[in-house]
Amino acid sequence: MTDTATKLTEAKAALHMLMIGRSARVVVDQNGERVEFTAANRSALEAYIASLENETSRRPAGPIGFLF
Repeated sequence: MTDTATKLTEAKAALHMLMIGRSARVVVDQNGERVEFTAANRSALEAYIASLENETSRRPAGPIGFLF
């Protein structure tokens, strides 16, 4: 799995947990910084998922050919 694909999987899992009410509401890291996840930032999470999906769907351009 690519790094972007891993992020996409994790983001979708986070959205699922948020939607069913099972995600951690507040996370405090080792530096004491507090991050709160609520349904209010659901749209930001959905936008992040969309950007990751867009990134994973890009394909490298192939050779250019011309038809006459």
